[in-house]
Amino acid sequence: MAIWNLGSINADMVYALPHLPAPGETLAALDLQQFLGGKGANMSVAAARAGSHVCHIGAVGADGAWAVDRLLEYGVDTRHIAEINTPTGHAIIAVDRQAENQIILFPGANRAVSSEQLGQALTQADSGDILVLQNETNMQPEAAKMGRDLGLRVCYAAAPFDAAAVQAVLPFLDVLFLNEVEAQQLQQATGKTPMELGISDVIITLGAKGARHFNAETGETVDIPAHAVTAVDTTGAGDTFTGYVLSGLDRSLPMPQAMALAARAAALMVTRPGTADVIPDLKEVQEASF
Repeated sequence: MAIWNLGSINADMVYALPHLPAPGETLAALDLQQFLGGKGANMSVAAARAGSHVCHIGAVGADGAWAVDRLLEYGVDTRHIAEINTPTGHAIIAVDRQAENQIILFPGANRAVSSEQLGQALTQADSGDILVLQNETNMQPEAAKMGRDLGLRVCYAAAPFDAAAVQAVLPFLDVLFLNEVEAQQLQQATGKTPMELGISDVIITLGAKGARHFNAETGETVDIPAHAVTAVDTTGAGDTFTGYVLSGLDRSLPMPQAMALAARAAALMVTRPGTADVIPDLKEVQEASF
C-alpha cells in the first residue's frame, strides 16, 4: 500500500518575533531560520516518518532542488516531483513568544502541476492506496475525481480554507480533515453538519482540546484528547497530525488508534521550532512520555 500526495513544497522562512505585528507595525525579528515546509511536504514527511511508503506529486523551480533532496532524505518517494520554470513556493512565518503564528504564502510552482504529470503518477497507484490533497496546489478536483475512479481512498485537508475549493472535491472524498474554524465555515457555506456531508469520515482538530471523529456510516462521534505539553511553535502540528492519521490508515489501524498516535506526534511537534525538518519519527512518538 502507498500514500499518494498531491502536495505543496515550500521554503519556510521562520521569523521569531516579540509579538505578532499589528497592521502598519514594523518589528525587528529576534531570529530567522529556514526549513522545508508546505502543507504537502509536511504531510509527506510525517507519513513517511510514521512508516508509510509516500509518493509525492508536486513541482519546484530551479531554486528548489534542495527541497527535493531533503524530502528524499526523509524517506519520501520524489520521482513525481517536476522541476519547472516557475519559482519554488515559499512561506513567511512569524512566530511570537506564545508560539502563535502568522503566515504569508507564495504558491509559485505549487500551482503549476500539469495534468500530464498528475495522470502519469496516479496511473501507477493501486486500488486501495490513499490519495491526499490540500488547498495549496492546482488540479485538486481533477485529482480527487481521478483518485475515486481508480479506487483510491481520497482524503482532503481543507487548508488554507476556501469553501468553493472544498465543495469542488466533496463528491469524491472518503476522509475530510478540518480544524474547528474551518468546520464552522464549511457548515455555514453548505448548511450541513459533518455527518450530513456524505463523507465516510470527518476529522476536526480542536487544538489543545484534541480532535473529533465523525463516522457517517455508524453515526458515532469519538473524541481523542490532546497531550499537555509546553508549546514553542504550533506551525506544522496539524500537518503532522494528518500525516500520522493517514499512515495509520495505510497500515490498517482503526481510526481511533490512528488518531491517538497522531495526537502524540502532534504533541511532540509543537515542542520543536520548525516544520518538516523536525517532524518526529514513529520510534520517538511511541517512546514519548506524556
